[in-house]
Amino acid sequence: MRTPTRSRSYLQVPIDESIANWPDERFWEELRLRLDPETADAIVAAPSVEKAIAPLRSFVAEPMRFGRLMLCGDAAHIVPPTGAKGLNLAVSDAVYLFEALIEHYSEKSDAGLDVYSSRALARVWKAERFSWWMTTLLHTFPGQNSFDRRIQKSERDYLVSSQAAQTVLAENYVGLLL
Repeated sequence: MRTPTRSRSYLQVPIDESIANWPDERFWEELRLRLDPETADAIVAAPSVEKAIAPLRSFVAEPMRFGRLMLCGDAAHIVPPTGAKGLNLAVSDAVYLFEALIEHYSEKSDAGLDVYSSRALARVWKAERFSWWMTTLLHTFPGQNSFDRRIQKSERDYLVSSQAAQTVLAENYVGLLL
């Protein structure tokens, strides 16, 4: 939930699907079909604020520094929306770069700038791993066979039954410490 009256919801559709085929009524109907009856009945449908087809893609630019150019956020890395890590990563990049620039201008030291890329990338790859894991946990993909689907179901069952797995999920979902 974004607010008590706003949320962001995703439905998996084929990547070649047109957003024009998804009027609000179809979206709400399909969302209700994919939820348990109690949750579906509690949904209050309203006009959408924004709709888009979001590809489940990942990208990392390495390094995140090219001479005097520092990359941050989506310019440096893309994560699929499943893990909800895009904004977290952009903010951590900005914090790391802010600290490096303060050191550069106040202490006349390039040490922070010199390690910015490696420092940020260490966090980026952890978030990429988590987003990849969440995406493979929650989405189906063309070409999946019965073995792949059973592994996926087994992973979800383990997550529901294991306190350790739930702790790892919570730690990564909330966001790793800076």
